[in-house]
Amino acid sequence: MVVARSILGFKSKFAIVATALGAGAGAAAIAKSDDPATSLKLCTTVPVRLFRLSLTAATIAFDYEYSLWGLPEDVNERTRVKHEVHTRSARRLKELCLNNGGIYIKLGQHISQLEYLVPQEYINTLRESMLNRCPTSSYDQVCQVVKRELGGPPEEIFDEFDPVPIASASLAQVHVARTHEGDRVAVKVQHMHMTDTAAADYATVELIVNTLHRIFPSFNYRWLVDEVRDSLPKELDFLNEAKNSIKCMDNFRRLSPDIAEYVYAPLVYWNLSTTKVLTMEFVEGAEVNDLKSIKKLGVSPHDIARLVSRTFAEMMFKHGFVHCDPHAANLIIRTMPSQRSGIFGRKKPQLVLLDHGLYKELDVSTRTNYAALWKGLVLADVKAIKENCIKLGAGEDLYALFAGILTMRPWDRVIDPAVDHLAIQGNPSDQSELQMYASLYFPQITELLHKLPRVILLMLKTNDCLRAVNNALIERPSVESFIIIGRVSSEALIEEKLLNANSVFRLVSVWMEEISLEARFFIMQMALWMLQFRRALVF
Repeated sequence: MVVARSILGFKSKFAIVATALGAGAGAAAIAKSDDPATSLKLCTTVPVRLFRLSLTAATIAFDYEYSLWGLPEDVNERTRVKHEVHTRSARRLKELCLNNGGIYIKLGQHISQLEYLVPQEYINTLRESMLNRCPTSSYDQVCQVVKRELGGPPEEIFDEFDPVPIASASLAQVHVARTHEGDRVAVKVQHMHMTDTAAADYATVELIVNTLHRIFPSFNYRWLVDEVRDSLPKELDFLNEAKNSIKCMDNFRRLSPDIAEYVYAPLVYWNLSTTKVLTMEFVEGAEVNDLKSIKKLGVSPHDIARLVSRTFAEMMFKHGFVHCDPHAANLIIRTMPSQRSGIFGRKKPQLVLLDHGLYKELDVSTRTNYAALWKGLVLADVKAIKENCIKLGAGEDLYALFAGILTMRPWDRVIDPAVDHLAIQGNPSDQSELQMYASLYFPQITELLHKLPRVILLMLKTNDCLRAVNNALIERPSVESFIIIGRVSSEALIEEKLLNANSVFRLVSVWMEEISLEARFFIMQMALWMLQFRRALVF
């Protein structure tokens, strides 16, 4: 009981002190607003949001310390209690994010993708609620934003405007409308006061995270807060989002012409768009993980999985300009507008990319090193894996851990020459093994994430999103996705070498390497087909 009272005292003091200090940080950030009336209004809401944050952080810390106190690491009782604490804490975190909204939901979405670091209870709870159940703004608030940005209420600016949003995310919500010219459009409207609250929310979240890190040194999520700080202003600028979508499509036309027609971004209506309102062409289709709707379209989930893998491999390894938020709600599938059919009359899918607010650019060095690393991972090339992990910042001591996080496989599987060495079979033993590694190497993983460049951290998030999409499309994760990644990364490296070849001998050498790689990937593909055929006979 003495321990309980001590921890409870810490909990209360932490909440009060953090609230007091954070209120000052938040007020200072809000004071920079150009709208004094808005600042005054927000000053009444920010302390409430801060108190929720402080109380939740203290409650979670108290729950872990008190519930696990005195339980040895190697007993079943501790495992059971830890699962219960994880579940309770995940629900508390979910409620905090949904109640506070904005940057908190953004942080919740980031945390929900950290499978290699965060307990599965958090992943399941946050993924279920952070992507599809975000709070919505009232129609009155939507009207205020549209009037301020476009000069009139929605009913005046548009011929039709549905007051009920079809989707709501952390920063904005989307309404279906029709222009006076008769075009059906999707209107993305930013939640009110996002720009003003973001600065205050960031200051308070940073304070809490730094305070927790001082108390619990193993809790070091400062890199996550830093990433949100850098990316949020760009995501709040919808004109920047529109420009990203145009640049993305231009990259496919110039650098990946053979796949360009299979990837699409909605057209932007520039005369009806500002930094807080974005009007786009309305595109109908199925979310990439909606297998029932995909089946109605007559499209194969395997074809979609291949298209998604190829699309993002081209972005990462050839374009160096990557959509870093490819969760299921941002990937829409429709049949090719030309209605082309593939083999056996199967319809071909087109991937529609939504929400272009979060992109990262990879410089040539980072892009080629990252491509070389993935080529090494797919081909189980130990030397290439180590060399490029170190080049990307993992260091001599953590390169094997970095390789494991990228592939979600232990090191002995990463370097296994078998064609399916990177596939996770999806059985309980595989999942429990991954969770065991995450728990066992938590301090090392935290150190690695602190060392890696922020652009690579976003690539990890992108990989996690794509892995979740792939798992939703195909019951057994596709080895073919890794072969596609290996092919595209190898093509990117060959293209880079050809650009820098300064002699005939060098050109011939690169061409020979290209032929050798093509032969190797062809053999891998044939081995994969034989493996799949044998499995089909067994089942």
